[in-house]
Amino acid sequence: MIENNKLKLLYVEDDEITRENAVEFLEDYFEFIYEAKDGLEALALYKQYSPDIIITDIQMPKINGLEFVKQLRQNDKKTQIIITTAYSTKEYLLKAVELQLIKYLIKPIKQEELVEAITLCIDSFKHNSSNIVDICENISFDIFNKTLQKNNEIVKLRAKEILLLELLIKNQNRYVTYQEIENYVWAEDIMSKDALKTLVKRLKSHFCCNCISNLSGVGYKLDV
Repeated sequence: MIENNKLKLLYVEDDEITRENAVEFLEDYFEFIYEAKDGLEALALYKQYSPDIIITDIQMPKINGLEFVKQLRQNDKKTQIIITTAYSTKEYLLKAVELQLIKYLIKPIKQEELVEAITLCIDSFKHNSSNIVDICENISFDIFNKTLQKNNEIVKLRAKEILLLELLIKNQNRYVTYQEIENYVWAEDIMSKDALKTLVKRLKSHFCCNCISNLSGVGYKLDV
């Protein structure tokens, strides 16, 4: 359940029906909601009300969502932003990652996905943290969108690589035990030592630093 603590939300969407339905749903979670039909109106509302969280579409008249966010990010790194779009192109995803603290949702958006994104925004806002984790120089992982970015390119990770990296990030700077890894990454399957070594080797190959270390008989640790 979202605990909004009277945070202010700005919802930006040019499609009137989509906007009305979304605002009606979000009213169950937020007391203060402001809505805009394009980027220009959104900028005016942003300056007037200083929202804590913004949900904005990309494709909009006058100023598109990415340009709107880019203008905000010139002086504001704290406002939590969720980007919504019908397109999942690499170009859009890279632009979204570059703007920081952005959650990227593909339409049609399920209600549980939206609630999850907003909950993460609220948590990041409260703890002044980011969903973007810097791993090495020019290499970062987006926890929410589960994407690894290396030298401004998206690196395609396999499912188990994503799970292992997530687990190591969640428990960074401590050794994650072999049992924890088996339970999280392999779930109902059995993990062999060779399979784990191969997985760690593949994950390490994406990094330019020795950020993953092993303690024999214990497990693995990510130092970032």
